[in-house]
Amino acid sequence: MTDHDRRYWHRRTWRIALPVIVTNVSVPILGIVDTAVVGRLPGPEFVGAVAVGALIFSLLYQGCNFLRMGTTGLTAQSFGARDGKEVRTWLARAVLLSAAIGAAMVVLQWPIFELSALIVGPSDNVLPLSDEYFYIRIWSAPAALVNFALLGWFFGVQNTRAALITQVYMNGVNAVLDVWFVLGLGWGVAGVAWATVIGESTAVLLGLFLARRHLNRMGGRFERASILQAAPLKHMLGVNRDIFIRSTCLQAVFVILTSIGARMGDTILAANAILLHLLVLTAYALDGFSTAASALAGEAKGARDRDRFVASVRTTSLWASLFAVVASGLTIIFGGSAIDMLTISDDVRATAREFLVWSILLPLVSVWSFQLDGIFIGCTWAREMRNAMIASLLIYLVFIALLVPPFGNHGLWGAFMILMAARAVTLAGMMPRLLREF
Repeated sequence: MTDHDRRYWHRRTWRIALPVIVTNVSVPILGIVDTAVVGRLPGPEFVGAVAVGALIFSLLYQGCNFLRMGTTGLTAQSFGARDGKEVRTWLARAVLLSAAIGAAMVVLQWPIFELSALIVGPSDNVLPLSDEYFYIRIWSAPAALVNFALLGWFFGVQNTRAALITQVYMNGVNAVLDVWFVLGLGWGVAGVAWATVIGESTAVLLGLFLARRHLNRMGGRFERASILQAAPLKHMLGVNRDIFIRSTCLQAVFVILTSIGARMGDTILAANAILLHLLVLTAYALDGFSTAASALAGEAKGARDRDRFVASVRTTSLWASLFAVVASGLTIIFGGSAIDMLTISDDVRATAREFLVWSILLPLVSVWSFQLDGIFIGCTWAREMRNAMIASLLIYLVFIALLVPPFGNHGLWGAFMILMAARAVTLAGMMPRLLREF
């Protein structure tokens, strides 16, 4: 690769990754704002209630993250093949599927919450507050999932500016309303939920407007027969099914982590929630390079160009690994201060500091699973992602049983780190065989 080629791939990587990093970081920042606002209320049960409620929606929405991931990969490959008609049609298919799934969640809200509460097992103080949060926020589920589809499509066509605008708008509105509703109007946990509903519902309108502008520049029009064509729909559902299974297994990990922490007491639950916010902040930033890998690798696969594929993987992985080192360093320097900003409880602060080391070490391990995820998503190697995640979950369960009884919460976090390493190893082991597709 010449110096000119290297500069070209570095520019392309950052042109996609930087807006995605800003977009993604706004999501955990919102979670941090939620925690900081309710952390000003007396008692750890308020932080715990938002943590449990947010976990339930994380389980629901991340389980449906195939709406973003699958749309990115399928759109990127059509984009690489210069098939404008399919680029347009993937958007319509994804939006229709997202709206239908979101509507189903609204209809099934009671069994969803009851089952989730049974699994997570919040304390008697936390449960009624989590109930209040959930039954308000669930009404924005269709809008939230359509936002997933729009983001995936924007990433697939490499229009990261539109993705940035919609996410920054949504999370900015949400954060402002958080402060007003909770601290200004005294609505408590309900205020956090209403802020999210308003932010998600208005952001989807903005996203659809920006998508329409992009389509107008492309030209053409939607064709109902193309949208409902059987073969592409079957392919989309197959990809989404495998990504759904993979995402469900990953969310099971977070459910296990939170539920075991909850059974260790409200203080451990609140401390782990804060540490997860720090970890998710890093994860969302690293996802910028994963998304760049997804868009560029998918484009290369659509064009059936092995050299472009290898260049995109090398360049995005280089920047991701450097960013992981920076993230760990920043956590060493600012982790304690971040904990103090997120809670006024001395017990929660001390407990979170005791386990902060895991938030420092995890980015160095998890970066590789994130990066490989992005490559596999872009190439729609969904079945292989599914199989790798199932194997990693089984490994995680074994180490939960081995490490938690003797080491408590340290064992819980240690098993989580082993899971991330297992995901990277299993995905990397499949790469040589999959490369033969080129």
